[in-house]
Amino acid sequence: MKIKLATTCFVIGTLLVPIAAYAEDRDSDRAHPMTYVKDSAITVKVKAKLADEKMSSLAHIGVDTDNKGVVVLSGKVRTQAEADKAVSIARETEGVTSVKNKLKIKKDD
Repeated sequence: MKIKLATTCFVIGTLLVPIAAYAEDRDSDRAHPMTYVKDSAITVKVKAKLADEKMSSLAHIGVDTDNKGVVVLSGKVRTQAEADKAVSIARETEGVTSVKNKLKIKKDD
């Protein structure tokens, strides 16, 4: 009887470990699903505006948005003017609170 109970507890515990691990593995700044959707919407808006500019390097800029509306631009552009344009576009987008510019000027070798 004790062996049967111990085996049952062991099996149940083994099955629950992945569930407990998954529950703890979450992105802290996206704890609520609506926050994630809002952040994604801002990212999509910024990317669409960059693509509309029809400058090839602006379309290849990485855009990420955190839970406070801070947009991070990363990647390579050809000129400082393109980097400034990308920052300006991001700042003018609805929902953006600030912009972090991590863009690099690509040097032609």
